[in-house]
Amino acid sequence: MKNFSLSLYAFHLHHTLTELPGEVVADANLLWENLVKLGEGSLTFVGLKDLRSNLICYQNGEYNPKQEQGRKTEWLSVSGKDVDLGSLPTTEGFKINANLQPFLLNDTYAVDLTLVPEPPNISIDIPQLQHFKPSSLLPSHIQASLGQTLLIYGEVDPTEDCDKLAEKLAIALVAGTNLNPVRTQQGELFGSLLFEYQALDLDEPYNHTKQSHILIVINNSQAATATLAGEAYDWLLNLLCSYHKIVYIYQLARQRYRDARAIYSDLENKIQKFNSLISKNQTQLSGLKSLMGEIPTKSFDYTRCLQDIQTHHTAITTNITNYKICLKNIQIIGRVNSPQSWQEFINKDCKKWQEQIQTDINYLTPGQELFGQFVDTIRGIVEIKQTESDRSLENTIQILGIGFGGGAIASGVFTTHIDKINLSLVQKHPLYASLTLSIIATLIFIALGWLITKRK
Repeated sequence: MKNFSLSLYAFHLHHTLTELPGEVVADANLLWENLVKLGEGSLTFVGLKDLRSNLICYQNGEYNPKQEQGRKTEWLSVSGKDVDLGSLPTTEGFKINANLQPFLLNDTYAVDLTLVPEPPNISIDIPQLQHFKPSSLLPSHIQASLGQTLLIYGEVDPTEDCDKLAEKLAIALVAGTNLNPVRTQQGELFGSLLFEYQALDLDEPYNHTKQSHILIVINNSQAATATLAGEAYDWLLNLLCSYHKIVYIYQLARQRYRDARAIYSDLENKIQKFNSLISKNQTQLSGLKSLMGEIPTKSFDYTRCLQDIQTHHTAITTNITNYKICLKNIQIIGRVNSPQSWQEFINKDCKKWQEQIQTDINYLTPGQELFGQFVDTIRGIVEIKQTESDRSLENTIQILGIGFGGGAIASGVFTTHIDKINLSLVQKHPLYASLTLSIIATLIFIALGWLITKRK
């Protein structure tokens, strides 16, 4: 392939709704730090090693995102344009030039790292692709939180078997890794053939951040693809950004749905425990209080899950709209229809995901009301049982008060007049007799108190 280029488009979250204005997520600078590591390791371009000095979000080599405030463009480079990273020699006589374009697209860091051979018209075949160290551009090294796309462009003769070439290129990009490239779509972009792959991580096939989205554009008709792609560059970059955010947000929404289902399942278990408690002859007040202490926390977690899913629905809808706008402008520039697969992504995948998230919201919303009703029910029963317990204690105190009070009075009377009682027991043991009579009087007054409280 001639006029070959290998580009990495990576997207990393800068901030979310939970951060205060001017604040960023904890690992916001991970993308830039990993690119610097590449410069210190496999892709030893001087400009990549010194990348921090070319970014406005760094000050004296330290990450300082406050430097981004007040900027008027999306560029993050100090110069306000692309950064020439320099070149590296190869063992086959040609050099590899590197160019980097850093951006902040709303809440997302975006980078375009492009490698091209010098001279550009040199033919690059499959073995020579390894001079570009493609494995160092894979997710395990870049760790972009929103995802990444690898794009290969090259020009070939009309007789070239482009299907077979694309397959070999996709395999060569992930050689030596556990990624498995699978072709998902095929179409045309600006007059060239477009082959789209997903390189899945065999250990975590559903983890979007460990997958590599691969686009291979092969120009076999001398079309003005490179020129048109340059004109549509901003729209293409934003389209890829929206694509990765849509996939990322959908995965977040599904995870929060699973979290909510786990909480709801726990609620069902607690309802069974509650039914068991109230079915007993004497409801365990301590057990009810324990439940009432657990449910509000679970209810709050459930509400948070539902709120997050609703937020994700809004976010995915917004990014779908952005994707459509980008797609429309790409069509205008190319003066032809955009790749059919990109249109199908909107019409099929995005529509299905939107509906799925809305279904999840509809399914979970009644559970929120159930939590509230459950808490109110337990609270009502606990209050009733507590009132009954308090009343029982109050009655007991009254009974004992009447009994001991009356018994004390009687004991005083017996003690004072014990000598006037004409009983043989009293004459022989006046102390024991006084004590016995006092106990009997106390029991009589307790019985009297019980009758009074019972009548009340």
